[in-house]
Amino acid sequence: MRSVLFLLLLYSFSHAESFITKEEYAAGLYHNPRGVGCHLCHGEAGEGKLIARYKEKGEEKAFIGKPIRKLSFRDFYDKMNSRIIGMPRYYLTDTEIQTLYYYLHREEFQRAVQKSRKVN
Repeated sequence: MRSVLFLLLLYSFSHAESFITKEEYAAGLYHNPRGVGCHLCHGEAGEGKLIARYKEKGEEKAFIGKPIRKLSFRDFYDKMNSRIIGMPRYYLTDTEIQTLYYYLHREEFQRAVQKSRKVN
């Protein structure tokens, strides 16, 4: 019985590369990090997005999610660990923040990898 379980376990590990890909994990985290997805305020690609229009004291105003795609990693990391008015606090791990940054810059990462492979 133990040998059968061992073989089944060995088979499952050898045929399962990963539960999900890095891209799938990054997309899932961007769309639902802790109940409210980044895309709802910052847009699908981090370009920024109009959240709401409203009037305050008779003046038309807009609440806009800021663009985050062009932030350096340092600025992105600092903002994710800061309290910003209007933004939910997510308490993400360093790995989750890195993954979100990767999601916003995945094409650049993929181009760099392809370029590196051509050089080697």
